[in-house]
Amino acid sequence: MPTYDERLRDLEERLRREDPGFAEAMSCGPPRGPREYRHRNTWLWLAAGLVALGVGIAVGHGLLIAAGLVVSGAAAQHFDPQRGRPPGRSIPGTR
Repeated sequence: MPTYDERLRDLEERLRREDPGFAEAMSCGPPRGPREYRHRNTWLWLAAGLVALGVGIAVGHGLLIAAGLVVSGAAAQHFDPQRGRPPGRSIPGTR
């Protein structure tokens, strides 16, 4: 009976034969997280929108207030993990 390590090596060899591109990508390091959980640019846009909103309120400039609200709202929309999914399909663990 094959040991656990032998079965893993066999599985690895089959994976390399069947899909060498995927096997190469997995050997380069950990996979990248799903897009739903990457928010680096979203945080920057949200901060920029809130700064514009604050400055617009401080100087009393209506167009700057409106721009800050629009940019902040558009950035905040990207924090929704269900964005872009068809109705009825949810991410496990979210409600």
